[in-house]
Amino acid sequence: MTTGSPIEIVDPKFSSYILANAPLEELASGFRWIEGLVWMGDWGCLLFQDLPRDRTMRWTETGGISVWRSPSANANGQARDCQGRVVFCSHLDRAVGRVEHDGSVTTLVSHFNGRRLNSPNDIVVKSDGTIWFTDPVYGISNDYEGLRRKSELAPAVYRFDPATKGLTTISSAFEGPNGLAFSPDESRLYIAETGDQTKPNPAQVMKVCDVSPDGRAISGLCDFYKVEPGYTDGLALDEDGNVWSSAKDGVHCISPQGELLGKIGVPYRVSNLCFGGGPHLNRLFIGGSHTLYAIFLNRRGARTPRG
Repeated sequence: MTTGSPIEIVDPKFSSYILANAPLEELASGFRWIEGLVWMGDWGCLLFQDLPRDRTMRWTETGGISVWRSPSANANGQARDCQGRVVFCSHLDRAVGRVEHDGSVTTLVSHFNGRRLNSPNDIVVKSDGTIWFTDPVYGISNDYEGLRRKSELAPAVYRFDPATKGLTTISSAFEGPNGLAFSPDESRLYIAETGDQTKPNPAQVMKVCDVSPDGRAISGLCDFYKVEPGYTDGLALDEDGNVWSSAKDGVHCISPQGELLGKIGVPYRVSNLCFGGGPHLNRLFIGGSHTLYAIFLNRRGARTPRG
């Protein structure tokens, strides 16, 4: 099913990113809130979360929608590690887990300095195998996407090394760290700040920082781009370092310099997105609230481990 997709050209170069004969397609609907989109290149499928229903869904071009894992422990963000396994953030377990090749699940980390994590939200795997994730309180603030419980730690961004089992704080300068993604060369890290939702005007801005040459720390954290209307939740990068951000009115494409290039209109608020669709990664999959969309672009997504 195709749907009208108003394209807004802000910078003329954005015109070259859009294919005139490739409309926004509705792939499936009827979910409660879509999160955690990840393309499984060697499997030829997309995995995503139907988060409030506590299940991980699978989509293929020929087979459509099926359930991949249920219950999912209210999994949110997910990614692939360097061995092709799925690593995921669990609101219910307040942990980061991994789905092994045989389907069993391993808990990788659930505590920091003896205290429970809040509700890990989004996750990326660096080429050195380390796992970076955000830990806001959203999954323990209500019973819809997890289970309401008391926070034991301030929101933060973490780096976990599966080889040493070491967990370190990358930054605690966030009220509600959400989506995150590395630049193609992994020299920069983009982090969505979606703020303290209990406040009338929460801080909501995408931030960027430099990653140290040894990949262990960040520096120079600063504001990068403020999505309007809405805010950045999930985000994805293309091969040239442009940032494709979720927004209330669809998807915003932002240059590496923080300039808005253009927008793809989507009928519902976008929560998350990822590139995939084949060997060229030139299809953008979009979680629009309760509906899954996709659009082919004249862009290729940045390569990720086993993507």
